[in-house]
Amino acid sequence: MPVVSRSFDLDAVEWRRIVDTSSKEFLVDFEYSLLGYDLSVGRLDMLLRYGKGGHCRRHRHVASTVTLVLEGEQFLTEQQPDGTSLSVHRKKGDYALAAADAYPHLEHGGENGGTVMLSMTAPTGVLFEYFDENMSSISTVSITEYVASWENGTTYGQVP
Repeated sequence: MPVVSRSFDLDAVEWRRIVDTSSKEFLVDFEYSLLGYDLSVGRLDMLLRYGKGGHCRRHRHVASTVTLVLEGEQFLTEQQPDGTSLSVHRKKGDYALAAADAYPHLEHGGENGGTVMLSMTAPTGVLFEYFDENMSSISTVSITEYVASWENGTTYGQVP
């Protein structure tokens, strides 16, 4: 099981930033850092950091996911099957466990951003599925793709 970082020191880990200004609804702007993985069981641990006003892309977790808020806050707006939305607010120290095949959601930090640790288990190999503004699926990212991009110094899941 490769360990990429042995530290939770948020100033010492390697961060990679994704910015996408094409959305009319929100600014995609976040950073991530790989902590470790085990490809044989589909396990990946990572850090995710939202800057002030930055969001992740609209996505759903295909992998089961443990979330621990390390700094700041995390806000989610989850799309329910009946078309309604569910708002979730997590603060520093909050822990959550989500089953595989979660609902699509938007995710961002609080007024001063936020940092979370995600520990994901993806038995099918797929970590995330991304959606466009019409909620149409546009791509997925597998644990193999994520790890390969980290190892070659690129950012994972670049959506055209």
